[in-house]
Amino acid sequence: MNSEKRLSGKKVAIIVANGFQETHMTEVQKTLTQEGAASSVISNEVGVVNGWHEDSWGHNFFVDSGLNKVLPSQYDALLVPGGERSLQSLGMNAHAKRILKGMVDSGKPVGLLGRGATLLIAAECAAGRSVTGNPVVADAVNQAGGIWKDEAVVVDGTVFSSAGTDALAEFTEAFVEAIALGPIEESEAA
Repeated sequence: MNSEKRLSGKKVAIIVANGFQETHMTEVQKTLTQEGAASSVISNEVGVVNGWHEDSWGHNFFVDSGLNKVLPSQYDALLVPGGERSLQSLGMNAHAKRILKGMVDSGKPVGLLGRGATLLIAAECAAGRSVTGNPVVADAVNQAGGIWKDEAVVVDGTVFSSAGTDALAEFTEAFVEAIALGPIEESEAA
């Protein structure tokens, strides 16, 4: 019996700011850990970042690294949990946009949950890509040249997107499988 886990030796960055959708991070992070991946919370916040749980502030989580110290080459994948406040803050942060763009350009898996597509738009990586998520971002995706899909989970090359909670298990399995496979060239992703 092979006891090696699918993601042994893989590193996944989870990019958040205050107000991120807590369950989007914790549920995916739990599976990543069970599969052997090391995850790091990266943020523009210093020390701790505060999640959003249901209708109020949730738990505080330690920040492993500031966005200004992160290079896309340090990680095998990037997870972008939803959360309107978090994504508004990240969308205005040059380092957050640089990190997401670097991951997309290098063919590494990028997971977008809820309103996560807004960071894809801010990083100018949405044009020509099919995505889904929280329906409130559909018009913004289309205006940025992206293709909005009203589906539970959408995979476009190495960009994985989901509205979140209802399809979290399906999203997580597809995302984990992509991380296990490793980066792919953009021509292979099309």
